[in-house]
Amino acid sequence: MAQAHFKVVVIGSGPAGYTAALYTARANLEPVLFEGLQTGGQLTTTTEVENFPGFPEGIDGNELVTLMRRQAERFGARMVPASIEKVDFSTKPLTLVADDGTEITADTVIVATGASARYLGAPGEDDYRGKGISGCATCDGAFFRNLPVAVVGGGDSACEEALFLTRFASKVYLIHRRGELRASKIMQERVMNHPKIEVLWNTVIEGYTGKELLDGVNLRDSVTQERRHLAVEGVFMGIGHTPNTKPFEGQLERDDKGYLRTVPGRTATAVPGVFACGDVQDSYYRQAITAAGSGCQAAIEAERYLTESEL
Repeated sequence: MAQAHFKVVVIGSGPAGYTAALYTARANLEPVLFEGLQTGGQLTTTTEVENFPGFPEGIDGNELVTLMRRQAERFGARMVPASIEKVDFSTKPLTLVADDGTEITADTVIVATGASARYLGAPGEDDYRGKGISGCATCDGAFFRNLPVAVVGGGDSACEEALFLTRFASKVYLIHRRGELRASKIMQERVMNHPKIEVLWNTVIEGYTGKELLDGVNLRDSVTQERRHLAVEGVFMGIGHTPNTKPFEGQLERDDKGYLRTVPGRTATAVPGVFACGDVQDSYYRQAITAAGSGCQAAIEAERYLTESEL
């Protein structure tokens, strides 16, 4: 990379990163964006997005992030197909090291590395991601109207996913590897009392079946070792998300869930000139539109920070 110093470096692609790049590019800040290992983020695993404003007929997740990328490039944002592996935010300018060893510096950094849904790693799982297996009920639940689905997990997240899916699915199986739920008492009561939800205790998924799309899961009872096949059209992971914060360990504050801490209602971190947006700092909403909105916020804050620094 010929240029070693930038006014704005955006780390991570997807709605948050591309929006931050778009806004800073239009402000003539000439941002450079490191796209990371999964260009486009989690949207690339979603076959159709129906809840992003401006697309009344829906849009393919890959196409949506491609359009975002092109729009940012149109105004001069520079895309780099690499990851940032290490940072040093203790001094100015801010220092970053890419996965190829390249060291660059920046006046401001916008972190938009997102969070990854946790998956089981069962055989065939990768084959059906976006084709029946999902990490987000809010995103994909409406595609399973009047169809049987399953949710994996036993905590509050899994129970929330299961309850949400009852709005669409004909039947919701909650697959839990233990004999009791870990969720809060009120969530347990709601799940146990819901007529559409059936809890499968002491049960693990051993594999998935289907041709083009998922049509079922192979289950094993961990107590009796009995195996059976369960016909479902969708499987939703309710075992949490992991924020992608490894490069920032020891550099940025994290909350008890591992998400980056920001000033309440803003994207500023405790380090001047460093901002965090999207799912890497949002454990509550985790939507494409909210990620894009926080990417806009981060860009505006970065621009104002640079302006104030010049005064």
